[in-house]
Amino acid sequence: MLSSLLTVHTLWDYMYEFACVCLFESCSSMDVIVVNSINALNGTTVKIPCTFTSCYRMDTTKFSMNWTYQESINDTEEMFMTYYKKKGMVPLRSDRFGERVMFAGNLDKNDLSITLSDVQVEDVGIYNCYVRNPPDRIQGHGVIQLNVVTELPPPRDSTIAVAIGASVGGALALLILSMVVVKCLRRHRKQELISEEKMEEEGKLEAEGVAEEGTK
Repeated sequence: MLSSLLTVHTLWDYMYEFACVCLFESCSSMDVIVVNSINALNGTTVKIPCTFTSCYRMDTTKFSMNWTYQESINDTEEMFMTYYKKKGMVPLRSDRFGERVMFAGNLDKNDLSITLSDVQVEDVGIYNCYVRNPPDRIQGHGVIQLNVVTELPPPRDSTIAVAIGASVGGALALLILSMVVVKCLRRHRKQELISEEKMEEEGKLEAEGVAEEGTK
């Protein structure tokens, strides 16, 4: 009896593990979500977003991630932020960034975003977001191209748009007004014609009445 129970229990465990494996295999592998490129104004603070999705909940004892920078695709990568089990996300010493990089995400929401303050022209380059979330075996990788502009593009001249809008609106108003006037004139003319026809009929009836009386 005991051996039968053990066999059933073992079979149940096997089936449970098999179901879990099937469930996780049906789930897509880790995806790192980033924007392809960001334009930042020189001297401002810019947020560089990076989030990820995984079939597995984050285990802080096994999770790992790194932010790296490289001037171009063929240059060596420089790590400037990493994850420590006890400290969480920590900026690393960097001659390039100094203390301008801060963690701006939320690990509970799989958000690994950072901010870069006092953006400089020298900050132009590629920012890599590497993520490992065991038991996912695949390392996630997001690539962001940061571009720095020294001035904002001139705002669009709204005067022309306003003038065009006013002209179109005025023309439309005139068109509607003219249609209303034409309609009113037609209605008035129709009423005049009806009145004239009615007067003619009344005149005919009076003439016929006079003729009948003369005959009598």
